[in-house]
Amino acid sequence: MENIETKLREEAKRLLLEKKADVIVGYEKGTLPLTATPCFITTPEEADKLVWNDLCTQNLAKFVHDLITQHKNSQKRVKPEDRKKKVIGVVARGCTTRSLIIHLQERQYGRDEVYIIGVPCTGYMDVKKLKVAVNGADIVEGSIADGKISITTAEGEKSIALKDVLAESCRTCRFNNPIISDTMVGSPVPAMNPDHEYDDVSEFEKKSIEERWTYFTKEMEKCIRCNACRQACPSCYCPTCFVEQSQPQWVGIGEDKTDTQVFQLMRLYHMVGRCVDCGSCVAVCPMGVDLRKFLKKIDKDCWELFGNRAGSSMEDTPPLGKYSENDKEEFIFNP
Repeated sequence: MENIETKLREEAKRLLLEKKADVIVGYEKGTLPLTATPCFITTPEEADKLVWNDLCTQNLAKFVHDLITQHKNSQKRVKPEDRKKKVIGVVARGCTTRSLIIHLQERQYGRDEVYIIGVPCTGYMDVKKLKVAVNGADIVEGSIADGKISITTAEGEKSIALKDVLAESCRTCRFNNPIISDTMVGSPVPAMNPDHEYDDVSEFEKKSIEERWTYFTKEMEKCIRCNACRQACPSCYCPTCFVEQSQPQWVGIGEDKTDTQVFQLMRLYHMVGRCVDCGSCVAVCPMGVDLRKFLKKIDKDCWELFGNRAGSSMEDTPPLGKYSENDKEEFIFNP
């Protein structure tokens, strides 16, 4: 990882010095032990803050979309002849590039407005799993080396295998290398056991409709509608979310359980052909709602019914955005 970090910093400095990017979106060391946080690099000197390791969690495509959108909105107040293009550089692993592809397919910005620094990924650590592994103790110090996490807590020292606390979305990832990039930092790595990608969903499908609905309602009862999942998701970028509309009002602002269910159901179905299984929504959920199981079910249906995997290539557009005479229609009559 150190070699990748060195090359990453060198590439970021070069891009900023040569004015090929106005800002680099990447990760820096967090203020708490064993954490990394998104950062925005605007000068070559700041590039030394960049890190790339097993602690880099969030899908940075979210920030790319936000930065470009903010810039375009600000340019509306500028005379046409004085308007400037802003290029966003981004440190991107496989799932991040999948989100960027979806943005490009949905015409959110042009390919020349984003510079993709590709990095290989072997998965990121799930902070919630780590907390369980240390019995909720406060972590004073921590480091990762050779697949082991060395931790110091108030209760003593402990060593944990990194593979035991990997995020669920990483365990079976088939797209852990960048799909598109302008430059690649580091060598490609093997896929993460993709043959078992849908095992959990397949087991869930075996349950009766009543059992599945019971599980859904149980999970949604945890939801406090903080909107963290929506804010972290790179595919959630509507200027006004349906939950905030008042004419018509789709969802109430009270604590009615059905309102929470409607919010999550509609958000889930907005993800059809657009969820890249980056795990950002699960990572930021403060209540531990099992959103991934339902998103993965939709992902599985898209693959089996339409042969589509979200953001897998620029040519393979989302199923709801294209027409094919050979679409399977059995699901219409036998849902």
